[in-house]
Amino acid sequence: MTAGSDPVRAEGPSVVAEGGDEAAKLLVLDPAGEGKHGELPATWRPLAAQRQVIWCRLPVDGALSQAEDVLGDAEPGGPPIDVVAAGGSAADALRLAERHPGAAAHVLLVDPVPDESSALAERVRSGGTAVAVLPHSTGEPYNRVPPPLPLGHPDVVAGITKILEDV
Repeated sequence: MTAGSDPVRAEGPSVVAEGGDEAAKLLVLDPAGEGKHGELPATWRPLAAQRQVIWCRLPVDGALSQAEDVLGDAEPGGPPIDVVAAGGSAADALRLAERHPGAAAHVLLVDPVPDESSALAERVRSGGTAVAVLPHSTGEPYNRVPPPLPLGHPDVVAGITKILEDV
């Protein structure tokens, strides 16, 4: 059963947001639907102290259209928006960035599906948006987590933090 067909994952709000409205934004496309109780995963709370985190819970209807609105409403010269996605939602994130050239500073991908996202990633890069693949599950037994690595995983947060600090 996928997260999209799991009725438990589809419960709760379509979007969870924390952080200041005027701050730089992290737009998260979460295929697993974490945050169903209206709060960010605990590992993300330090990022919300520095940026507005807009967590779109993709198993819930309307989450992807709200992500579209965030990028579509981006103002030139406004706070930067970085998009984060995992697994099958990587292609959704890249298509959003492609439809809104210049709106996203980065698209950060965790365990993207290579066949779906590699050519699309090149088009997004050519439009001026940086695309990076973050730490991911290797599928090895010591990982204990099969791909895609959940967005709430501490290694994902550490990877995002490092990329954004290096900018």
